[in-house]
Amino acid sequence: MDHANAHVMEYKDVIATKVIRSQFTHEEKEKSQQKSENMMHNKEQHQEADYYKTISESLKGFDEVLLFGPTNAKLELLNILEADQSFSKVKLDTRTTDKMSENQEHAYVRAYFADGGLTV
Repeated sequence: MDHANAHVMEYKDVIATKVIRSQFTHEEKEKSQQKSENMMHNKEQHQEADYYKTISESLKGFDEVLLFGPTNAKLELLNILEADQSFSKVKLDTRTTDKMSENQEHAYVRAYFADGGLTV
């Protein structure tokens, strides 16, 4: 995951990926910069909060959640999940990784959950 896209995968025999995209696009940023810095910041904050809320909603019902990717977006989401009582019994883990293809992501998820998260 990063600040633009989150790939939500459920660990099963066949892993399907659901992509959640942030609404704060490069075009939005350019439009906002033409206005005021304060307006851009407020809009970005609201859209980022909506992005993390959408991801959080898609993670409800899981016993374990692995957040991984190259940016600190995973840590920002981790803080939100840890503050949410509905995730109090969910095992949450984060890993810093390089950007990966979808096949690499699936292999990473399989390796993580097959090994209990010990060696990935």
